[in-house]
Amino acid sequence: MNSKQVAELSGYYLFQNYGREPICFSHGEKEYLWDLEGKKYIDYVAGIAVNCLGHGNPELVKAISEQAARLIHVSNLYLVKEQADLAEAVASIVPAPLGKSLFCNSGAEANEGALKLAVKHTGRSRIVSCHNSFHGRTSVTLSVTGREVYQKGFEPLLSKNVDFVHFNSVEEIKSAVTKDTAAVIVEPVQGEGGLVPATDEYFRTIRDLCTDRGALMIVDEVQTGMGRTGKWFGFQNYGIVPDIISLAKALGGGVPIGAVISTPEIAKTFTPGSHGTTFGGNPLVCAAANTVIGIMKRDKLVERSAEVGGKWKLELRSVTSGHHEVADVRGSGLMLGIEMGDMAKEFQKYALKEGLLVNVCAGRVVRLVPPLIISRSSIERLNQALGDFLR
Repeated sequence: MNSKQVAELSGYYLFQNYGREPICFSHGEKEYLWDLEGKKYIDYVAGIAVNCLGHGNPELVKAISEQAARLIHVSNLYLVKEQADLAEAVASIVPAPLGKSLFCNSGAEANEGALKLAVKHTGRSRIVSCHNSFHGRTSVTLSVTGREVYQKGFEPLLSKNVDFVHFNSVEEIKSAVTKDTAAVIVEPVQGEGGLVPATDEYFRTIRDLCTDRGALMIVDEVQTGMGRTGKWFGFQNYGIVPDIISLAKALGGGVPIGAVISTPEIAKTFTPGSHGTTFGGNPLVCAAANTVIGIMKRDKLVERSAEVGGKWKLELRSVTSGHHEVADVRGSGLMLGIEMGDMAKEFQKYALKEGLLVNVCAGRVVRLVPPLIISRSSIERLNQALGDFLR
């Protein structure tokens, strides 16, 4: 079967709710992918910041295979050793007093759980979120996603208990957090919103306001977590510790897993029956995630992300210098964005023809979130292609 045949089959049997590129991959290795026709690509998307170890990592494949042969699923009606092991591993990479984990299946589920936890713990009714944010597509997470394009048509399902402020507006956030606020949910970097980082003042102000006014600070680390920004978690770039974080994407290295992580005191709010999931934290995904954390620690991939990404950002700025079409090159670690207006999608098409997979977010920003193991030669290839495109 070739890519065209897969497209025809998909068109016949699948919901058409994704705008897909007309290519289908057969296998991958490190930062490389091959399509069904045998063409090789360099992957700078990594499954949207998911495949942190790249494709086909032998240790991860072995861990998944061996666990699948032993036990895939038993449900949370019973103790799960792999889940307990993963919770211990997560506790080793988060700062105190964080350290209690609840595992689920996705970033949207993690944010849903975080919001439910905050409302139940505080007994308050309102949530503060940001314009241009993205927190998921369930009814609750869509309610706190500050982009009308995602909400349109679903308004009857959306909560009205959300107060939106402009991202990085210190004055607005000061007015928005009140005695009725259960939580402020915020991204360290607005990923889908165009790779826009929070300012130090904004993030620290949120932390101080939540502490002073009895609200909880929820940091959405779904895209920024697991070393993506050069720290284990994006909030660590601001010198604060939130009350709750949501995590997913890279945690499993490709298998679907999410997590709500909080303090022992707040975690006590969820008693049996408060919240749950059939598949969350099953032996297979937990074995995979535990392996991911172990490899990242051993190979110092977080430190590598900071070093390699910092150098790459400077190189991208040099490549784009003097080109008025490029408004900005920003980001940290291996989460980089090139803002270039309408040319962003043109470059995406150009890159695809060159065998380079990049993604455009917010309609104007080329998003680079490659595997954390990306090679120097692949970075140079992207730089060359961008320079050639801009000539």
